Amino acid sequence: MSNTKGVDSYIANADKEARPTLEELRELIKSTIPAAKEGIKYNVPFYEFDNSHVGLSAHKNHATIGIGADALQHEDRKMLEEDGYKTGKETIQIKYEQEVPSAVLKQLLTEKVNEAKESRE
Repeated sequence: MSNTKGVDSYIANADKEARPTLEELRELIKSTIPAAKEGIKYNVPFYEFDNSHVGLSAHKNHATIGIGADALQHEDRKMLEEDGYKTGKETIQIKYEQEVPSAVLKQLLTEKVNEAKESRE
């Protein structure tokens, strides 16, 4: 999916099974962070706001949302892993057959926005 023109194109060019998860993540980000500027950076969808950002990407069997180590704490990773999600220092992997953990992601995104606003002040 190199040289992607925009997020619509990125999602449209993703594998069929990836599209619903990508759309759900996109809408979750846009509804939680309406001021975020949506675009493509590093060939993946990126959302920039208050000198901070989140991103998402499609892979063979999962989508990844990059939230950042500042927002994704050890306790969050542990809880998500107990529910069957794979996490990294800054990321959460969601297999296409899994439900998007919307409530947890909304909380993490809200915390990230609040921290970004506080650091700006």
